[in-house]
Amino acid sequence: MPRIAQKYSRRQQILEALAHMLEVAPGERITTAGLAKAVGVSEAALYRHFPSKAKMFEGLIEFVEEAIFSRVTVILTEETEAHRRLERITALLLGFAEKNPGISRILNGDALAGETDRLRTRVAQFYDRLETQLKQVVRDAEINEGIRPVVTAASAVNLVLSAVEGRIGQYVRSEFKRAPTDLWPEQWQLLIGHFFRESVVQPPQHSLARQNAEPITASTNASDDALAQGVG
Repeated sequence: MPRIAQKYSRRQQILEALAHMLEVAPGERITTAGLAKAVGVSEAALYRHFPSKAKMFEGLIEFVEEAIFSRVTVILTEETEAHRRLERITALLLGFAEKNPGISRILNGDALAGETDRLRTRVAQFYDRLETQLKQVVRDAEINEGIRPVVTAASAVNLVLSAVEGRIGQYVRSEFKRAPTDLWPEQWQLLIGHFFRESVVQPPQHSLARQNAEPITASTNASDDALAQGVG
């Protein structure tokens, strides 16, 4: 049992060191020699836990996927209105990127320049999965709330996700000085204020009362904030 715990701890330590190096050395190529030095082990020891540097990057991407989509599942359970679901999911991703600067460089592809194409594909798949989830939220809104986007669901969701990715890109480009959550509450209100219109499809009777709900704010749920923390 101690050997298993020690192995997991070392893997976690390697991923934390990689995320830290991505944060403090933007623009510099990460080498296994530098990573081994940061962890305090030999390069051979690194390869006992990860067969390649690409697998180390994949470990961070897997961390992102698990952290984000596990929380998305909770949000979909806690919220019934599409406005709130979209608001909390987008704020979750921005908050996560802000609290994990090194990983934000992976999310916008900056850290993957010169790395294997497989890593860029993994990140693209992450965004594709998120976009699919947001489209489902929009489709459910027409059935349950009697509202639909003013444009197609695909176009509307793509606009929202592009805004989120753009904020993350600005964060990386500013070397983490321009936080992705800055100005986002008012920007979100601008986006969502022109997002939906009434649908010709009538929602179920139990959903009609929600159409007259008070306007939402762009504040995030406290539990979402608690999730958006570092690798450690």
